[in-house]
Amino acid sequence: MFAGAEKLSRNAERVNALNVFPVPDGDTGTNMNLTMSAGVAELTNKPSDEVGRAAEVLSKGLLMGARGNSGVILSQLFRGFSRAVAGSKDLNVPMFAGALQQGVDTAYKAVVKPVEGTILTVAREAARHGLLASRRTQDIVEWLGEVHAKALETLARTQEMLPVLKQVGVVDSGGQGLVYIYEGFLDYLHTGDSATPAVTPAASATPTPAAKPAVSPVPAHASAQSKIATESIAFPYDMEFFIHRLPASTPFHERAFRQTLERDGDSIILIEDDNIVKVHVHSRRPGDVLNAALTYGEITHIHILNMQEQHRDLLQPKAEQPTGMPAVAAGATYAEAASAVAAAPAFDPKVDYSLPGVVNLPSIAASPETEPNPDVHEMAEYGVVVVSVGEGNAELFRSLGVDIVLSGGQSMNPSTEDLLGAIQSLTAQHIYVLPNNPNIIMAAKQAAELAERPVTVLPTRTIPQGLAAMLAFQENDNDAANTARMTKAAERVVTGQVTQAVRDTNMDGIEIKDGHYIGIKDKTIVASTPSLEATCRTLSAELLDTDSDMITVLTGEGADPDTTERLSEWLAQQYPDVEVEVHEGGQPLYPYLFAVEK
Repeated sequence: MFAGAEKLSRNAERVNALNVFPVPDGDTGTNMNLTMSAGVAELTNKPSDEVGRAAEVLSKGLLMGARGNSGVILSQLFRGFSRAVAGSKDLNVPMFAGALQQGVDTAYKAVVKPVEGTILTVAREAARHGLLASRRTQDIVEWLGEVHAKALETLARTQEMLPVLKQVGVVDSGGQGLVYIYEGFLDYLHTGDSATPAVTPAASATPTPAAKPAVSPVPAHASAQSKIATESIAFPYDMEFFIHRLPASTPFHERAFRQTLERDGDSIILIEDDNIVKVHVHSRRPGDVLNAALTYGEITHIHILNMQEQHRDLLQPKAEQPTGMPAVAAGATYAEAASAVAAAPAFDPKVDYSLPGVVNLPSIAASPETEPNPDVHEMAEYGVVVVSVGEGNAELFRSLGVDIVLSGGQSMNPSTEDLLGAIQSLTAQHIYVLPNNPNIIMAAKQAAELAERPVTVLPTRTIPQGLAAMLAFQENDNDAANTARMTKAAERVVTGQVTQAVRDTNMDGIEIKDGHYIGIKDKTIVASTPSLEATCRTLSAELLDTDSDMITVLTGEGADPDTTERLSEWLAQQYPDVEVEVHEGGQPLYPYLFAVEK
C-alpha cells in the first residue's frame, strides 16, 4: 500500500494533466493523492500484521480522507476490499482477486449513474480479469502483473468509450491514477522498494509538468481577532483524545456521552471506530470531561489547548496562521503528503475555512456566565453547510443564513471528514449541505451517511446555484417543502464561468489556445478569445435570452474594475430590460462567474 501511494504521489501532476477540460483546476491527481495519503497515514498510525485488520484501518483512513469524486470512488474500492478480507491474517491470490471484485461492487453501488470509460471501468475490467487469472496461477507476482496489464489495456480503451477523451487525446485521469497504484503494488513485489519502478508503461510515459502547490500559504488576518475579547471565550479548553474501549468497560452510548459533553461544552465531534472513539470538545471543565470518558475505557493521546491563551497569542503579530487545509504539492512524495495530511486537522470549528487563518470561535459570542448548551430538544431546527471559495462569496452565503462555509471547490476539495466535522459541529436537528461543485457531491453524500442526524445534500454544482438555493430557503417551512423549493431554484440557474485555458485543444467545435480566456456555459465551452472582456460578452450573450430579466456577476481575483464597469455598461446597452447585479466574489482562477435564471 505504501508503494502504491508513493507511485501515485510521484505522478499526481501527470494525472492532473489528463483532466479533459482545459481549465486550471484539474485536480483528480491531487484529490486521489490526498485521499491515498490519508489512508496510509492511518495505516502507519495503526499497523497490524494481519491483512484483515490492516485493510480495515486503511479503509477507515481513506473513507474519512476522501476528496473529490475520484477520491470517494477510490475509498469505496478499498472499502469493499477490506470487507472481503475481514478477519484474514494472510492474503493469497484467490482472496486478493475476490477482494478486488468486491471493491468494484461497492464502488458501483456508491455511484448513481456510472459512466463507461472512467476509473470504475478500469477497476471493473481489471478485477474481472483478476478472477479469471486466479484460476490459472497462484503466483501473486504473475497474477498481479496480469491485473495491471488488463488495467493498462482498459485505460487505453477509455478513449474509445468516452468520445470527449478521444477528442482531446487523453485517457481517463481517474483510471490513470488507479493504474499508478497498481503499478506501485507490482513495483514493490518485483523489487521490494517503493521508489524503484519495475515497469514504465508507455501510456504513463508523459513528461511531468512542474509541480504546483495545491494550497498556497495565506497570511493571517489578525484584525478579526482584535474584535474579540479573550475573556468572552465561553469554553476555553480545546480537547482531543481517544477512548480505547476495554472488554470490562461500560458499553459506549454515544448519545448519552454527547449529552454529557453538551451540558458544559460545544464543538463536539465523536468518531467511533470499533473499540476506539475519537473525541473533540471545547469545555470549561476538562477534568469533568476526562472523568466522564473514563467510564467507557482508557484515555490516550490527550491533547488540551487553552484557547484564551491562544487568543492572546493571536493578538500578537504573527507571520502566518494555519489554513486548515494540508499544504501538499501535487507532486510531493508519499512521505511528504502523508505527513502533511496526518498533521493537518481534518476540520476545526474554530477556523473559518472561507477566510484562511481567521479564527471564528462559535462559542465566543457568549460570556462565561452564559447557560450551558441547550439540550437536544432545544436544538435549532435547521443548520446549513456550504462549500464555497472567495471571501465575497462566503459573505454572500452568510448573509443568507448559512452557518458554516467550508473553503473549496476550485482548487481544493474538502474531504469527507471535513464535511462530517462541519455537520457534527452544528447544534441543529436537520442539516442542509450545498457542495456547489460536482466534484464534491459524492464526498458530501458520504459524509451525510456517516452523520448521526438527518442530512440533506442538495446537488448544487456551482456557487450561483448554491446562492439561488439559499434564497429559496425558508426557515419556518418543513424539510420536504424546503428541499423541493431549493432544488427547483438551483435547477433554474444557468451558470457561466470565465477562466484561462491551460493547454491547446479543440472542444465543442471551438479551437482553444493555451492562455486564451474561455467562456463555459454550464458544462459547454462557448467562447475562446485572447480578450477577457470579449469572452465575457460572448458568454453573456449565450446565457441571456428574451425571457431573461436579470444577470448576476460575481467578480473574482482576476477581474479589474475597468473591465467590470465596461462589461456592465455593455450589458445595459445590449439588454436594457435586463437588470445587472454585480458582487465581489473573490474566487481564484475564475475572474467572472455569471448567473441567469431560466
